[in-house]
Amino acid sequence: MSNLLEGILIFIVFLGPLIFFHELGHFLFARFFGVKVEVFSMGFGPKIFKHVYKGTEYAVSIIPLGGYVKMFGDDPFSEVPLTDEEKAVAFNHKSKWARFWIVFGGPLANLLLAYFLYLGLLSFGEKVPETRVGVVTEKSVLFEKGLRTGDVLVGINDEKVLSFDDFNIKASKIDNISVKRGIENVSINIDMGLEAFIQEFVTLAAPLKRPVFVNTKGDKFYLSLSQNPSNFDSSIEELLSSYQGTAYLYNLKKDEKKIVVDPGTESLISSDPTKQLVGVLIGLGFYPVDMVVKSINMSSPADAAGIKRGDILIKVNGLSLNSFEDLRQTLQTVEDGKDVSISFISNGVEVTKNIKPEVREIDKKKVKIIGIESSVDYVPPKFVYAKEENLLKAFATALNRTSDGIIKTFSGYKKLITREVSLNNIGGPLAIGKVASDSFNISLSMFFRLMAIISINLGVINLFPIPVLDGGHIMFLVFESINRGPLSRRKLEFAQRLGVSLLFLLIFIALFNDVTRHL
Repeated sequence: MSNLLEGILIFIVFLGPLIFFHELGHFLFARFFGVKVEVFSMGFGPKIFKHVYKGTEYAVSIIPLGGYVKMFGDDPFSEVPLTDEEKAVAFNHKSKWARFWIVFGGPLANLLLAYFLYLGLLSFGEKVPETRVGVVTEKSVLFEKGLRTGDVLVGINDEKVLSFDDFNIKASKIDNISVKRGIENVSINIDMGLEAFIQEFVTLAAPLKRPVFVNTKGDKFYLSLSQNPSNFDSSIEELLSSYQGTAYLYNLKKDEKKIVVDPGTESLISSDPTKQLVGVLIGLGFYPVDMVVKSINMSSPADAAGIKRGDILIKVNGLSLNSFEDLRQTLQTVEDGKDVSISFISNGVEVTKNIKPEVREIDKKKVKIIGIESSVDYVPPKFVYAKEENLLKAFATALNRTSDGIIKTFSGYKKLITREVSLNNIGGPLAIGKVASDSFNISLSMFFRLMAIISINLGVINLFPIPVLDGGHIMFLVFESINRGPLSRRKLEFAQRLGVSLLFLLIFIALFNDVTRHL
């Protein structure tokens, strides 16, 4: 119960400033242009607190998922005649320019809030994920240069690097990089153009997988190349590249907040070092945790075949799988419209089903899927302390982060509209509450970073040309300018109904996704 109350409190603390500054933007511009503000409310529904000051009622309402500023004379359908004094303070009797800034003030305030959050983090310091490299395959250009899986990037062109944000490099060429490999510092000659280096490096940003295995009973085990491992941040990719014929398995147990290794359950795994370690473990009945089914999409090919949560994927077309990625890659080689044979362990019994993959377009590429989400366990990032010593550079970097966030947000919503990304990615209050709570428990700087990202999202989505949103009101002002006069009552009513319908549809999708994720 205490965890629930703590989560609710964190959610309110997280969402409160976003709502407050959004409504404050509307309020300040309304006051600046001489519009009378009747109500400034944090939240919706019945008021639990209210106070009238200089003609404005300031209130806190019971539903903390938004807020509103009620301005005098903002009802376009009102037929009540106004006196000249009332017209002077009425929203609908202000110029189109004034109304634009009053409406735009809310989204603008959210974007400014994000900017100053970033500026504060840069100026006072923040905890950021270290620049750990993902999987570097032998085919990679950077592998040939000397970069290895799990390396931590600490310098570029002899300049210190603390986070991935430091990739705002002014030079046009990368001469060298410095990496931390275990306890050693290694210098690597790169000699690549900046754009080519970044394009190659970002492909290595995928998180590394923990060396966690399961047996058919669902028990979990941790793989290590050393006895009594002192840390829990090794990756399966690093272990496989270092395997010399001996490894150890340890049972995993859970305490209240994390998974820990039980050293009293050590099991020695010894094999020919030329053999693939994962294959050896699978032969002994231990499967990589990413081969375990975490969830199934409803009405998907996997759902129709009877695959369910907890099942272990073991073969595709008769060939053994060593990872979930093996399944993903094999599916792409299947001829369109043809079935694929999937073998899996369900309740200790091996089952084989023929499944016809579904073809979807993701990032403008045709991808074959069967509707399975993997139980992959990623290595959590380590965090390092970063601070911008140059104040002028902090102002510029904060602006870059904000503008980059705006571009990425627009791009994300574009992909939702064009179905490049599934609507299942839309999250509601529960999703926001969870990530807010998780980020708060990691560090305050991660909490404020997430607040900046959500503030940008709130500002951007409110600019969408959907009636009832701020962008819809701006769209009406544009139409009013083209029409050289107010839109007809009939058109406004139709637009309002359309806007409310779209808004409720988005809310329904977000809440549905929240409920299905947390069931």
